[in-house]
Amino acid sequence: MTIHKSVLLGEAIENLNLKEGSVVVDATLGSGGHAKEIIKSIGEEGFFIGLDVDCSSIDNFKFQISNFKTKGRIYLINDNFSNLDSILKSLEIGKVDAILADLGYSSDQLENPDYGMSFLIDAPLDMRLDKKKGLTAKIIVNKYSQEELLEIIRKFGEERYALRITRKIINTRKEKEIETTGELAEIIKSAVAIRHRNQKIHPATKTFQALRIAVNQELENLETFIDQAIDNLAEKGRLAIISFHSLEDRIIKNKFKENARGCICPPNFPQCVCNQVARLEIVTRKPLIADSEEVRINPRSRSAKLRVVEKK
Repeated sequence: MTIHKSVLLGEAIENLNLKEGSVVVDATLGSGGHAKEIIKSIGEEGFFIGLDVDCSSIDNFKFQISNFKTKGRIYLINDNFSNLDSILKSLEIGKVDAILADLGYSSDQLENPDYGMSFLIDAPLDMRLDKKKGLTAKIIVNKYSQEELLEIIRKFGEERYALRITRKIINTRKEKEIETTGELAEIIKSAVAIRHRNQKIHPATKTFQALRIAVNQELENLETFIDQAIDNLAEKGRLAIISFHSLEDRIIKNKFKENARGCICPPNFPQCVCNQVARLEIVTRKPLIADSEEVRINPRSRSAKLRVVEKK
């Protein structure tokens, strides 16, 4: 059973331009909300490949589809979407018709203490989606140098109080190892200016974001995934990505623009010498966002942005 509500569900499915028999990759299976609609849309002749680095997402979706009356060929793979090339080769699948990635964490993950991701639940500091990986948030918080920790919080969290938070963490861990999300949240809260401690957005939000990004290598994996996704799309195939913060959206926007650009020679050149050809057409000139009704029902959708491109 999942408590997660899929964000921009209708918009994502509509913009993937799915047909009966399509070959589709859901690169971030999560709770399976998007995946179930994809499988319905492509029918029994379709190929569905669902990926997730979190093995529990794979197991949960296997249970969900066990009662499906109609389903096509379904492959569920516990792997990171940055390995898309090798995954498709191992399945002997060539070009695909559509790829979807929802970069948000599911409510199941955020509210499960086993993941240790959220400041709303006191749990051991972990934040790993892939439990086979060794690096945890606890290691970063307690073992990284002040310079390394400051870089993570400042770069991945875009936190204005990064230096104050880092110093508070360093001073606290000299006395006692920081072990839980609740401890860390209180340390962060005590480090920020008093006027920012009781605002609508919790003062630990950006630091927790930064730690999750660092632990799961999210931005590096995203860049690799986008390149491989574009390579593996068939002509007229579509790539749709839902992001939840500016760092992700910036990478997606720039990658899409870069691959949608043709000749980059200076305007005064008599003829093109760069030989660069546009590989993509941008479908969504501005990102699609959740409407007021979706935000009311699912507040986490308020920061979601959907960008879509089509392969030329």
